[in-house]
Amino acid sequence: MPRRKVSLCSWLGLFALLALFALGILVGWSVKPGGQSAGPAGAYPDARRHLFTEMKAANIKEFLRSFTKFPHVAGTEQNLHLAKEIQAQWKNFGLDTAKLVHYDVLLSYPNESAPNYVSITDERGNEIFNTSLFEAPPPGYENVSGVLPPYNAFSPQGVLTADLVYVNYGRTEDFFKLEREMGINCTGKIVIARYGKIFRGNKVKNAMLAGAKGIILYSDPADYCAPGVNPYPDGWNLPGGGVQRGNVLNLNGAGDPLTPGYPAKEYTFRYEVNDGVGIPRIPVHPIGYYDAEILLRFMGGPAAPDETWKGKLNVSYNIGPGFAGSHSARKVRMHIHTISKLTRIYNVIGTIKGAVERDRYIIFGGHRDSWVFGGIDPTTGAAVLQEVVRSFGKMVMRGWRPRRTIVFASWDAEEFGLLGSTEWAEENNKILHARAVAYVNTDSSIEGNYTLRVDCSPLLNQLVYRLAKELSSPDEGYESKSLYESWLEKDPSPESPHLPRINKLGSGSDFEAYFQRLGITSVRARYTKNRKLDKFSSYPLYHTIYETFELVERFYDPTFRKQLSVARIRAGLVYELADSQVFPFNCQDYAEALGSYAQEIYSLAQKHKTELVTYEVSFDALFSSVANFTAAAADFHQRLSQLDTSNLLAVRSVNDQLMLLERAFTDPLGLPGRQFYRHVIFAPSSHNKYAGVSFPGIYDAMFDIASKEDQRKVWQEVKRQISIAAFTVQAAAGTLTAAV
Repeated sequence: MPRRKVSLCSWLGLFALLALFALGILVGWSVKPGGQSAGPAGAYPDARRHLFTEMKAANIKEFLRSFTKFPHVAGTEQNLHLAKEIQAQWKNFGLDTAKLVHYDVLLSYPNESAPNYVSITDERGNEIFNTSLFEAPPPGYENVSGVLPPYNAFSPQGVLTADLVYVNYGRTEDFFKLEREMGINCTGKIVIARYGKIFRGNKVKNAMLAGAKGIILYSDPADYCAPGVNPYPDGWNLPGGGVQRGNVLNLNGAGDPLTPGYPAKEYTFRYEVNDGVGIPRIPVHPIGYYDAEILLRFMGGPAAPDETWKGKLNVSYNIGPGFAGSHSARKVRMHIHTISKLTRIYNVIGTIKGAVERDRYIIFGGHRDSWVFGGIDPTTGAAVLQEVVRSFGKMVMRGWRPRRTIVFASWDAEEFGLLGSTEWAEENNKILHARAVAYVNTDSSIEGNYTLRVDCSPLLNQLVYRLAKELSSPDEGYESKSLYESWLEKDPSPESPHLPRINKLGSGSDFEAYFQRLGITSVRARYTKNRKLDKFSSYPLYHTIYETFELVERFYDPTFRKQLSVARIRAGLVYELADSQVFPFNCQDYAEALGSYAQEIYSLAQKHKTELVTYEVSFDALFSSVANFTAAAADFHQRLSQLDTSNLLAVRSVNDQLMLLERAFTDPLGLPGRQFYRHVIFAPSSHNKYAGVSFPGIYDAMFDIASKEDQRKVWQEVKRQISIAAFTVQAAAGTLTAAV
C-alpha cells in the first residue's frame, strides 16, 4: 500500500506539472517579450481609438517637409541617406526590427556628358531648334544639387532623324484610327504622343508595334492644366517648361528586367541588357508643352479626325507625316544618350512581432524613391507611413502588441518598375505564400483633394466601409458628417449607388507583386480629384521638379487633415487585419463581384453573336461556377456566424480558409504572354497598365477579335480562357467548404 500511494502521488504531481506547463504556453502566447501583456488579451481594450488619437496632422507635415528637402532618386546617395534616416527613426519608434535589405537591379540615368534633346533640322540637316535640357527650378530650390534633367528611364540610346507623326494619346485605338481609317503608316517615322489616358510604357509599346523608330511624349495643357488655375508657383497647374519623367518599361510584373522571377541578389543569374524583359527598342524622350507647340506648329498631312484628337495648344493638330508648305523639307531629330547600369537599391523592412500568431503577416508598404523632390508622389505616402509606424511604435512601448506580425516596408526603385517591392516579394515568395494575410499600400496619400478613392479586393469592401463610417470627414462643408457620407455623396458606385465607389486593382504601384502574382489580398486608399469635373490626367505637376512640399502645403492640403484621414484609414486597415480574432474578410462580396464581372464579360461577347453560335462558345460553365461560389460563400458565412471563438484550432482553420481564398484565384501558369500576372479575376489591362480589368484572360482573347485572320483559332482561345476562369472560380469555391 505505501508503494502504491507514492506512485499515485507521483502521477498527480506529474499531471500538475503538465497543467502548469500548458498554462505557461497559453500565457506565453499572450505576453510580449519583456513580460508586458498583449493587446489581444484585453489589456489594451480600445487600442484602435488610441492609435487614431496618436496620429497627428502636424507630424505628417513635418515628415513631408523633411523628406522632400532634396531629390531622392533610386540608386543615389540621397536616397540611401533617406533610407538610413527612416531606419534609424523606426528603431527609435520602438519597432522590434528595422533592417536595410539590398538588391542589385538595372536602373537608368541621363548621361551627364551627353544630354538628351529633340531638334528640328532644315533641308541641309542643320539643327535650327532644340528642346530644353532642363526645367527651371521652383523658388527656393535654385541651389539644390542632384536634380536630374527630364528623361524617360530605360530608353535605348540613339540619334535618329525622320518625319514626325502626331498619334494623339498613343493608345491602341489611336493607332487603329491612323492605320485602318486614315491610311497613315508610322513605319520609320518619329511619333509624338501626349501624356495621359494610359501608362506611358503602353504608348511606347504601341509605337513599336506600329513600326515607329522613336517616340516623343509631351503634356498637353488639355490634360495637365485645370481651367482658371495659374501655373506653378502661383497655382498648381503645369508650366510650359514642366516635363513628366517616368519609366517606359513593359515588365508585366517581372521585376528587375535582368532577373525576371527571381530576386536580384549577388548570386542570381542575369540576362544581358539587350535581352532584358520589357526594355523598349526605340528611343523615347519627354518634353514640355512649350517645346511641343513648336514641333506641332507646322505639321502637314490630314487634319485631326475629330475634336478628341485636339488639345489646348495653339496649333491645328494635323497628323503629318512631316511638316507642311515651306517647312516640308524639315525633319525631327532625337538625341538620346541615356545609360542603363546595375545599381544597388535598399528597402527598409521593419516589424512588430505578433503576440499570438507571429507567423501571420500584415504588410504595410510604400515606396520612398522619387524622380525629384517627390512632394506628392511618393512622399505624401512615405510621410503617412512614417506617422503610422511612429504611432504603432508608441502603442508597443505602452504595452500593446498586435495579435499578428506587422511588416512595414519603405520600398526603393518603384519609379523604375516597382523593383524594390517585387524583388522582396520574389526573395520571400514561399514564406509570403504560407504566411501573408494582406498587403496595404501606402503610395501617395493625395492625388487630388476632392474625396476618398479606394481600390481593393472585394474581400475588403466591408472593412473599408466600416472604417470610413467611423472617421469624420475632412472635407469642407462636411464637418458634421462621416468620411463615408462625404465619399458616398461625392462618388457613388455606378453599379450600386447606395454605396461609395470601390475600384478594381490594376497596377502602377507596389501592391502589384503581392496581389497580381502571389494572390495576397490587397488594398490602396488615397484622396483623389473630382472624376466628374476634373478632366485633367493625374495631377498636373506629376513627376516634375515642381512637386514640392510647398505645392502640398499651399494648394492641395494646407491643414494636412486629408492626409491624416488617409493615414487613419490605412492604419485602421492594418490594425483590424493584425488584431481581429477572425479576419475581417467578406466572401459574399466577392461572390457578388464575380457575378457582376461574369455578366460584364458575357455582355461584351454578345457583340459577336454569330461567332458565338458558329464556334459553339458558351459561358454556361462560368456562370455555373459563379453560382457554386455564391452558395459556398453563403454557407461559409453561416458556419462562421456559429464559430466557437474559444476553440483556437477552429478559429485558425477558418482564418486559413479566408487567407488562402485570394490565392485560390491565381493560376501558376499566369495569363497568356504575361506569366507574372497570375490572378485570373483581376489584372492590369494589356492596353493600360494603370487600369484593372476583370476576367483578363477572356477579355484579352476577345480584344479586337474581328480583325484576326484565323477566326476559328482565336475563338478556340476564347473557349480555353472561359474554361480556365470557370475552373478557377469552382476551385476557389471548394476552398470555402467545410473540412471533410
